[in-house]
Amino acid sequence: MRHLFSPWRMDYIQNYNRIQGCAFCTELSRPDGIDNLIVVRAFYNFVILNRFPYTSGHLMVVPFIHLSTLDALDKDTRAEMMELVNQAIQVLGGVYQPQGFNVGINMGEAAGAGITEHIHMHVVPRWSGDTNFMSSLSETRVVPESLEETYKRISEQWSKKQPPNAKSE
Repeated sequence: MRHLFSPWRMDYIQNYNRIQGCAFCTELSRPDGIDNLIVVRAFYNFVILNRFPYTSGHLMVVPFIHLSTLDALDKDTRAEMMELVNQAIQVLGGVYQPQGFNVGINMGEAAGAGITEHIHMHVVPRWSGDTNFMSSLSETRVVPESLEETYKRISEQWSKKQPPNAKSE
């Protein structure tokens, strides 16, 4: 029998439904780095690694303001979200050379949102054949890289970019 180790999942298992408050707002209050996984802060939004990724490089674009729906955001925040999604695609393309991307918003629990109270967009790099027997039969994903390594690689690539400036001076 082969064993697949993913020790970072234990934190999720042990703390599932125990986190008080909004996970995004909590991370915003901490210094940026490997502990909070925030890659970049722009004017209205920030980019953060998904702590429980579908694939290596799974990013989320999150507004600073704590609102649950896209239509509740002002147009500058929504516009900057899209610019950050575009930059995320460029950065992930440079780091991982994926063959495609899933980009999306899950609004509400019925739509699959894990954090329903704070709107966010997912940017997930994809490769042909990245769904295999583990996810199909065992409902288990194999992420071949640690979050620390993912954070390091993406942060280095992102530091070469300028965050979007949603406000014209």
